Parts: sequence; structure tokens; C-alpha cells
Amino acid sequence: MLDTSIVATSMYTIAAEFDEIEAINWVALAYTLTFLSFAVLFARISDVIGRRDTFLICFVIFIAFSLGCGFAKTLNQLIVCRALQGLGGSGLYSIAIIVFPEVTPEKKKNWIAGIFGVVIAVAGVLGPVIGGLLTHYASWRWIFWINGSIGAVSAVAFFLSWPKKEYLPNIERRKWKDLDYLGSFLLIAASTLICFAFQNGAMNTLQWGQAVFIAPIVFGVLCILCIFPWTFFVEHHWREKLACALPVTLIRNRVYNAGVLNTMFMGFPYLLCIYVFPIRFQVVHGKSALQSGLMLLPMLASSAAGSTIAGAANSKKNKLAETLIAAILLMIVGCAALTTVKPTEGYEPKVLGFLVFVGLGFGLSAAASTMLGITESPIWEHAPAQGIIAQMRILGGSIGIAASSAILGVKTRNQLSGILSPSQLRGLAGQMSTLTPEQATAVRVAYTDALKEDMVVCCAVLAVGFFLTCGVYRRGRLSLAARHQQQLAEEHARHAAAAGGNVVVGQGQPAAAANQGPAVPGDGTSSSSAWAFASSGSVEQWPGAAEGNKASAPGNQVPASGNQLAAGGNQVPAAANQAPTAANQAPAAANQAPAAANQTATAGNQASAGGRTITD
Repeated sequence: MLDTSIVATSMYTIAAEFDEIEAINWVALAYTLTFLSFAVLFARISDVIGRRDTFLICFVIFIAFSLGCGFAKTLNQLIVCRALQGLGGSGLYSIAIIVFPEVTPEKKKNWIAGIFGVVIAVAGVLGPVIGGLLTHYASWRWIFWINGSIGAVSAVAFFLSWPKKEYLPNIERRKWKDLDYLGSFLLIAASTLICFAFQNGAMNTLQWGQAVFIAPIVFGVLCILCIFPWTFFVEHHWREKLACALPVTLIRNRVYNAGVLNTMFMGFPYLLCIYVFPIRFQVVHGKSALQSGLMLLPMLASSAAGSTIAGAANSKKNKLAETLIAAILLMIVGCAALTTVKPTEGYEPKVLGFLVFVGLGFGLSAAASTMLGITESPIWEHAPAQGIIAQMRILGGSIGIAASSAILGVKTRNQLSGILSPSQLRGLAGQMSTLTPEQATAVRVAYTDALKEDMVVCCAVLAVGFFLTCGVYRRGRLSLAARHQQQLAEEHARHAAAAGGNVVVGQGQPAAAANQGPAVPGDGTSSSSAWAFASSGSVEQWPGAAEGNKASAPGNQVPASGNQLAAGGNQVPAAANQAPTAANQAPAAANQAPAAANQTATAGNQASAGGRTITD
């Protein structure tokens, strides 16, 4: 995530070295395009070869092409290496966001999402600061070379600290043939083509009405429209053969979809600000790369604070909806306030204060959306759920960068074409010191007008995002801990059903003792769990009677001394389980056999054929 924004403060210097200002944003966009395009695909690949191996492969790709960026001799070489660097970065980001909750102890799961949100928010803002330091004291090339040593140390540390097998969750492995290649292609094509069209249009405004702009937009939208029918086709006909790139369980979950849209709309102004303000500080206010990076420190601090607040606010109760709504409102306030900036040569301190609102809002959103991805998806869909969130955040940011480039291109051409020569416009980044006072003033006015228009667009985008974010709210929400217990019950039932185990699957909700609240059907919450885990984790309970398909919970408790059920041929027909509640609620002393025997029998649940006694 840090490398997504690390070039923000050095782009001015890079443009000056290569004598090119119009195409310089491709240095940023090439990385973000591949970063966002392959997030979901890498998440699915990790289901095939494992989280650790996928992560290490992505490390190798990232390190190799980071070094390639540092040795680039032309701008085109730099752009190509940045794109391939983003490929590795995409896997590192999406796998990390999956692994974090999987290896975290249960009692700390509520906080880990907040910590990861801090990492996302801080890395995004810390990137320009580090980039400014390296550019000022060494060279912009060290921005990429330093990844070699840091990446190697990080990869070794990751490998050595990987938990032993017994401490890892039992994740179902897929095969290569199970991957949804067409769905992945459609996701990649949709995001890449749309962003490419806007960035290309930003470089040459004369192309807005031409095929080079219209064709990618049309094909990108068509890819989006094709994703949904393809996904439902796979779900209904090839459910056991393919792992959908975009799972139907997520498409049907209103809360999850609203959270994803919040992530995308929040990414738009966040990455835009990270890239626009360092360049503005250098062009308009004459700051160095180092100084322009340090100007973002207040935004960095507020982002970290926002993520921490989100983790604390949701530690006991589920306040994710309120957190996401507050996040987008704070960002609207910040962007609206930034429309008041003036084209003065000296920077305005109030700008730093306004950026605090932007950072605080993003920090809240980063942590809350990560928690939402965990709670609103079943365990077996955590990988694509988090991959989609990662992809949408960067997609929104990529469109924001492209939109900002387009606005700046239009403003500079319209306001400076009669004041600066074409060569001065192309190499503006390296020409500020050679301009006359009148020309310098015109440049500052054009950049300020472009910034104001950027912020107006951001406010409009965030306003739409606010109404969509309201879809996250629903009544009867479970706490994050209770929801995780429910997910464990669903996962246990799924594995037991697949193995032909001792499970009776009904249509009711899991036991209230395990879930601490009702399941909410229609929002991605499964209501067919066969087992519910008690809050203490020491007792497995059979769900309460519902629709005549489940035996009552009190009469079927299995002693904590043994929680393993016999797997072979122990499935009890639903008809055999329709015993009256009174018959199943035998006293505990009569219902639990001694530990040596390890057998639990109930009058209503023993089948006569084959002696099917439930044992632990």
C-alpha cells in the first residue's frame, strides 16, 4: 500500500528528469491499475497453493520490478516496471488482509481489523513522506531500490514467523481448474479499461469524443454487465466445479455491497489528495519534495487515529454502519473546506487542518470496511470478500487520479496556452524557476482552479457515496464476536455435511446461546447452520427445534471432554428427530454418559437400524 503513493512527492522531480509532465501520472496509475486488477485473482490463487506460498511469490515479483523501476532509463521503462511492481503489490495487499484475521486469536479479532486499518491509512500517507525524504537526500531512484533490501528482510521474517499447521484454520484447498478464469478476466478488464480511458483522455483532451476514449469505456461497462449473469450461471450450473471470482453470496448481501461502495467512493478523494497536494505544494508554493511530503503528516496522524477509533468503537457492539457514515461525512467536510484555497505563493496553514478531516474519515472507513468484510462473508468466502474490498478501494482512487489529471490538463491548456509555449507546458515541472512573475502567477492560478474543481467533484462523489453507505445499516446486528461464533457454526455444518457426518441441517436459525441474537436472512447471513458453538467454546449444542427438523438443544449437549463426532454413517434422518421437546430434555445426569464410555444417547435420536448412537 505504501508504494501506491510513495511516488507522489517525487513525480515533480521525475517529470523534470524525463522532461515530460503530461504522461507523468502514468507512473502512479500503472501501479494502481495492476494493483487493483489482480487483487481478487490473487485471493483465489491463495486458495489453490496456500496463503504463504502466494505471499512469497508476490514478494519476489514486487522486489524484482522495484529494482527494475530504479534502473529505468526512460519514462516508458519506468511505467512498465511500475505496472509489474503493482502486480506483486496487489498480491501482498490482498493476501495480508486475508491472513490477518485467520491467524489472530479469537479475543483479539475485533482489534486486528483496526490495526490493519491503521496500516492501510498510515501507509497511504507515509508513502509521500518517505518518497520526499529519499528524493531530497538521495535520488528518486532510491524510492524503488530501497524495496530490495526491505522486501528481502520482510519476506524472510514472514517465512520464519509463519504459524505451524496446527495453529492455522482449516481452509479448503482448491485446484487450478476450479478458478473462475472468465470471471477474473471480466473483473480485470472492467477496471483496467475504464481507468485507462480516463487517464488517456487526461493526457489529450481532444480525445474525449474519439474512439480511443469511448471504446475502452464501452467495453469496460460491458465487462461489468457480463460479470453478473456469468456469476449466476456458474452458481446454478457449476457450483461444485468453479470458485466464482465474484461469489453470489456476496452479490446478494446488501450490507456487504454497501460497504464495498463506501470503500470505492472513499478511495476516490483519498488517493486524489495524496497525489494532488504534494505536486501543488511544489508548483504553487515552491516547496521541496521533502517539505511537500512533511505537509501530509497531519493527514497521516488523523488517519491512524481514525482507524484506532473505529476499532475501539466496534470492540463490544457492532457500530460499523455508524462508523462508515461518520467517515464519509468527515471526508465531505474536509473536501468542501478545501475548495476555499487561494493561489498564494505561501501555503495556507488551514489546508493542513482541512486534510485532517480527510485523513480521519479515511482511517475510520479503512478499519470499518475491513471488519465488515470479515463479518458479512462466510468463512469460506473471506478471501474474495477482502480481495474485492481491496480492489474497489484502489479502483476508486485510480479513477480519482485520472479525473484529477483530466481536470488539470483542461485547466492548464485553457488558461496557460496563450501564456506559456507548448514546450513549457509539456515540461512545466522543470520550468517554474525560469518563468516570469506573470507566468508563475498564471500557473499558480491554474493549479488552484484545478484543485478547487477536484474538490467539488470529490464532494459530489462523496454525496452519492453517503446515500449508498446508508445501506450498511440494519436492525438486530450481532456483535463482531457473536457473528464470528455464528460463522464457525456455519463452517462446521458445511464440512460435516460434505463429509456425511452426524448433522441434521434445518432451515431455522442457530442456537441463541451461540449467536447472541437473531440471524438476518437476505443479507448474506446463512440460516442453515447445523451446529452452534456455545460462547465458552467448551460445549457443542444441537440447535433448538425448528420446523420439526432439529432436536431440542438442552437434551443433546455433548460433554466437553470430547467434541469429535463419529463421521461414518451417523447422519440422523429428519423424521427421526421430530421427538417432542419434553422427551428430549432429560436431566443432565441421565443424558451424559461417563467419560470412559463417551457416549450420549437420547430416546428420540437413536436409530434402530445399524445402532446409530451419537458418540463424542
